[in-house]
Amino acid sequence: MASLLAATILNVDSLGGALSRNLARKLGDETLEAMSLRRIIDGVYEAVPSIVEIAEHDLKAIVERDPACAGYLKPFLFFKGFLGVQTHRIANVLQVAGRETLAAYLQSRTSAVFHMDIHPAACIGRGVFIDHGVGVVIGETVVVGDDVSILQGVTLGGVGAIRGDRHPRIGNGVLLSADAILLGGIRIGDDAKVAAGSVLLQDVPAGCTAVGAPARLVNCPGSGDPVGAG
Repeated sequence: MASLLAATILNVDSLGGALSRNLARKLGDETLEAMSLRRIIDGVYEAVPSIVEIAEHDLKAIVERDPACAGYLKPFLFFKGFLGVQTHRIANVLQVAGRETLAAYLQSRTSAVFHMDIHPAACIGRGVFIDHGVGVVIGETVVVGDDVSILQGVTLGGVGAIRGDRHPRIGNGVLLSADAILLGGIRIGDDAKVAAGSVLLQDVPAGCTAVGAPARLVNCPGSGDPVGAG
């Protein structure tokens, strides 16, 4: 692994430089080779340096919340959830700047390489931990707050052919467990939880847990009933 570490990390003087090399190495193909893609990513980081700071928060979130992670090196180099989110952040900047075709290309590469599909227009906060990443789908008008944890197979989708604000909005500190499906313009309050395999079509107040298909609310603060329906 010496050559990989040298080219990606040891011979680079900044987190942004290392991240652009690592992403370009993963995402480059015959359409857009790694060197060309790296120049695009470096340009985005130069224009919006806060993205690199946010990537640092995302790395810290993985180390803090993933018991299988003992340090920063492995998630930085290999974790699909982390790399997919960082690619999305670049695509989002390009989307906002009107470079929608290039943003869509990065979305497509994220799907092919990391097995997760995030629309370039979706807004994702800092300190976001996507575990495994496989099967995660995040729609166009989704808004994800800070310090959110999303496990594999989660869908944040729309309902029917409705246009406009049609996807879930996720508050800060939320946990979305494996294979949870959240549909429509619903609101998930801060520190709420959605249990594995749940199908959710309604708002979840702050601090509550949604369980089941269709989901019901349990463990809501102040309810006086730890398993009472909301």
